[in-house]
Amino acid sequence: MLKKIALYIGHFLAVGLFLLVIAILIVVSQNGSISYGDNPLANKVDGEGPFVFFTKDQLETIYIKGNREQGFSIERQYHPIDRTVSAEVTFHGDDSAFQFDLVADIESPPSIYDDGQPIVAISDLEGNYKALRDFLIANNVIDENLAWVFNKGHLVLVGDLVDRGDSTTQLLWFVYKLEQEAAKVGGQVHYIIGNHEIKNMQGNFRSAANKYIPIAGMIGKSQADLFANDALIGRWLGSKNSVEMINGYIFVHGGIHPDVTDKGWRLTDINEVVRKYYRQFYYPGLTNQEEALLVSDKTGPAWYRGYFQEDISQTQIDAILKKFDAKALVVGHTIQFSVNAQFANKLFAIDVKHPDDYRSSFPTKYSEGLLIQNGEHYRLMSDGEREQLD
Repeated sequence: MLKKIALYIGHFLAVGLFLLVIAILIVVSQNGSISYGDNPLANKVDGEGPFVFFTKDQLETIYIKGNREQGFSIERQYHPIDRTVSAEVTFHGDDSAFQFDLVADIESPPSIYDDGQPIVAISDLEGNYKALRDFLIANNVIDENLAWVFNKGHLVLVGDLVDRGDSTTQLLWFVYKLEQEAAKVGGQVHYIIGNHEIKNMQGNFRSAANKYIPIAGMIGKSQADLFANDALIGRWLGSKNSVEMINGYIFVHGGIHPDVTDKGWRLTDINEVVRKYYRQFYYPGLTNQEEALLVSDKTGPAWYRGYFQEDISQTQIDAILKKFDAKALVVGHTIQFSVNAQFANKLFAIDVKHPDDYRSSFPTKYSEGLLIQNGEHYRLMSDGEREQLD
């Protein structure tokens, strides 16, 4: 009897192990990963902020202080809206911080740039500040003190910096900081809006880390308030473009649908239409029929996946590029095993799984990006190494 029970248990364990191996292989084959070892520092909120709002012609800054054991407090200050305000962001993952200035004036950037300077592009950081910080240090965009050292170069963040990770506040302010520093020396930081930025501006937080619901409540706000137009971060995000062309390369989170070639839109027109709907949900039939192509959650530039999931031809890719007099497209949104070139180097896909700030994973994740310099294209690694894609 005992031998029969042992035999059954052995069969059960063997089948379970076999199914586990199959499950892991499926996850890996789909560019997925298994996260484990959550760091409790992810939920530490002492120093969280700043949360900045336009309040009665003033700039209101809010920080959360304290902890559950000793109690929490809210540090709230008001500043003249025309005055530059110093701010600090804390990252508990390694007990570090950085400083920057808050500036109330916000304008939408141009849609086209042409200066011949090098370009570093990375996408889909998904709330992981450390992943971006370490990648930029390794690839000489910033130094160890987080200061911009890329001179007049372009850093392009191709959407989906928000959601999933536990460092969304830190990541957004970090980009805000670098944008200011780059501009002082003639460089540029470009934040291309992805579908998750649009979700957040529309109040859809189903993919956001759970910590931000209580964080918003602690300062007397809802999660949607943190991205509203009267929040500095919300207004800043709402000013950004969904597509830009830099030195002949079109940067767009999802992609430009082939049907756009039949329209009279310029890149500036596309940005104006999509920006108009950042804070409105798309419903078929309730949107201008022609504009629906640009704001649909299937065909809009922040959402489109057709380059990888449909039968898109080289001819269609070439037609898109010809319409905008562009050299190639650079997209995120659709996960890849590594940064790569497709369609005869006319499409660069750069969405990879980045490391989580507060979790380990199997397989181990490593950040990657794209460098465009002197007409050459390179896959950038997290350790600063590069591999030519041409």
